[in-house]
Amino acid sequence: MRVLVVGQGGREHALVYQLKRSPSVTEVYCAPGNPGTGVDATNVFIQATDTAKLVEFAIKNKIDLTVVGPEIPLVNGIVDEFLKNDLKIFGPTKKAAELEGSKKFAKEIMKKAGVPTADFRVFSNAAEAISYIDERTDERCVVKADGLAAGKGVVVCQSKAEAREVIKKMLVQKQFGTASQQIVVEDCLIGEEASILALVDGSTIVPLESAQDHKAAHDGDTGPNTGGMGAYSPAPIVTSELTDIVVEKVLVPIVHEMKREGRPFRGCLYAGIMVTAQGPRVLEFNVRFGDPETQAVLMRLKSDLGQVLLACASGTLDQLEPLEWDPRPSVCVVMAAEGYPGDYSKGKPIRGLDEAGGLPDVKVFHAGTKITGEHVVTDGGRVLGVTAVGDDLPQAKLHAYQAVKCIRWDGAWCRKDISDKAIRKSVK
Repeated sequence: MRVLVVGQGGREHALVYQLKRSPSVTEVYCAPGNPGTGVDATNVFIQATDTAKLVEFAIKNKIDLTVVGPEIPLVNGIVDEFLKNDLKIFGPTKKAAELEGSKKFAKEIMKKAGVPTADFRVFSNAAEAISYIDERTDERCVVKADGLAAGKGVVVCQSKAEAREVIKKMLVQKQFGTASQQIVVEDCLIGEEASILALVDGSTIVPLESAQDHKAAHDGDTGPNTGGMGAYSPAPIVTSELTDIVVEKVLVPIVHEMKREGRPFRGCLYAGIMVTAQGPRVLEFNVRFGDPETQAVLMRLKSDLGQVLLACASGTLDQLEPLEWDPRPSVCVVMAAEGYPGDYSKGKPIRGLDEAGGLPDVKVFHAGTKITGEHVVTDGGRVLGVTAVGDDLPQAKLHAYQAVKCIRWDGAWCRKDISDKAIRKSVK
């Protein structure tokens, strides 16, 4: 099977890495890819949003399956164009991808489906939104840009004053352009976050191993929100009982509601869950593999990923053998550029990649890198996802941070506490 992966980040590198190891896969291409995917596969210099050229490439090169990594091509309708050309593709259609493309749509369809989530209001007028904030008894709230904002459009506000400022930035100053023409203001949920990813072929749902992301920039879950500073799998907070509840109360109702709405869902459905004292509540849905959860989860997959994704795209997940997983846990530590998630510089030469990649049970996934001359240099905010497995979480963490210590560039930084929450739980 010849497979094309669309995208250029750490998630796509993890997909490429596992597909390359799949017995059913003979050739892997990545468009546009990065220096890491260029080692594990063949890079194709077509941008992820250039649908016409990607379709042309898939036809010309007899691609058996295309796997879309990032959300923007999905929301723009890449799957619809591939299907029009009778090409197999893993991911939701444009109408189904609105589940991630619009926070307003996601909240409204959750309400219709009876999916547990925080109470919310939608605004396009700043004065009305601020008036609502002033009337609330709770100082805290969450303000979300309606559209896609590269993982930065969600702000957990600790006070009404902070919420007012965020609302002005989004609705008046158009901080995220058209993505913040509308905002969602919702109650702030208290608990612990977990990520549950599931493969969905329109009717059958196959949950993947659990993971926990770290959205805040700094240790102790402090600082601004980011696209994700690290992850580990499995997440001890996601017990088999909790997974069953999420499947029954969240995934099944939303998949059925999407079908009723004429938006049948195929692809990877990612539920960001807050585990509260009242039970699990949905924070958000994504319509693709999470980043960096994918790096941690796929590092543990032993099944043939090519066959798994093809079954999902073909609507035959019910015929698939149960997925096989490495019982050892994994930890992914994101190394970021100085200044991220704000403005950051690019083009810093990266040292120590070979040394880190040569360590046992370690894989360095490239996220924001490029080649300049003979050097791999930084080219994004989140630069690398250093991922490792171990016999237990402390050992997986140790392996990951040993690899991190090998890698250097001017301004490199990372959180030092990835997986500590889970380790503390296991000690208790």
